[in-house]
Amino acid sequence: MDYIRFGATGLKTSRLCMGTMGIGSSAWKGWVLDADKSVPILKAALDAGINFYDMADWYSTGVNEEVVAGTLTRLTHRDNLVLATKAFYPMSADANDRGLSRKHLFRSIDRSLQRMGTDYVDLYIVHAFDPHTPIEETMCALNDIVRSGKARYIGASTMYAWQFAKMNAVADKNGWARFVNMQCQYSLLYREEEREMMPYCQSEGIAVTTFSPLARGYLVGGGSAARKEYDPFLDFFGDEIDREIAARLCMVAAERALPPSQIAQAWVLSTGNSTVPIFGADHPDQVADAIAALAVELTEHERQFLEEPYRPRDMINDYNPQRRPRALSTPPASPNIALVSG
Repeated sequence: MDYIRFGATGLKTSRLCMGTMGIGSSAWKGWVLDADKSVPILKAALDAGINFYDMADWYSTGVNEEVVAGTLTRLTHRDNLVLATKAFYPMSADANDRGLSRKHLFRSIDRSLQRMGTDYVDLYIVHAFDPHTPIEETMCALNDIVRSGKARYIGASTMYAWQFAKMNAVADKNGWARFVNMQCQYSLLYREEEREMMPYCQSEGIAVTTFSPLARGYLVGGGSAARKEYDPFLDFFGDEIDREIAARLCMVAAERALPPSQIAQAWVLSTGNSTVPIFGADHPDQVADAIAALAVELTEHERQFLEEPYRPRDMINDYNPQRRPRALSTPPASPNIALVSG
């Protein structure tokens, strides 16, 4: 496993990060794995040299942090790990148990650390933008969390580029800790962050972590039966163009005699837009598949073939009511690029 510099910081992380939304409690969402099925997956990732793990308090309403961090710190020393967690989404019916207010962030970091069994988190991420809390309040609170030693770095996720830039500008103006990471969705089916967010991050030296390289599993048939039944986010995908791209992915995979998942993840790696791609797994074998994708080098011809059908689509975040891509009245034309090995 290679280890890289995380943006402009001195932090070194594995080339891949393991996303753990699918680990915790099946009582939260039917496709989530309970602790007994999660341990072999986490051990496989750790044995492969992955030191970077992404969690959130919202995942399995806290059980995710207990299972992931608890398992990893039993298997290796805490300082060998780069642990990330997030806060924003409601954790209870309490009106103050959500958002990015000072009250909620202070409460959230303390609860997360208690569940994780550690006195610090390497990366503390705001899970979304909070339009109901002044940015100054949020950034001051995050700065205080960093200064207290409870978080080493801060990051953000799933918002518009202007929101992210504005939050960092407030931090810069006041001499507070600034975001060193943006976590956003990125795949062959969703590339909107290439327009503004990724160029901004490259300009500022901000590490980009990208999730859902398989487009919630759509690129490989929608994932497991449980995922298809319980994951409403799959509704983001499914029009004619999405089907065309998925078909082309299968063609490239067949030519290479590789699983489509490896080609999809290799494409993310090949773009240079993702500092550290995040992958998920519901079986130890999928950890090996994700790592194998690191060695897959797509040709320019293959990349063109995969990318050609893409069209601009609605942003996917909490602030855009549009949830589906624009449907076409007629199927897309047949590919005009011949797929040739090499």
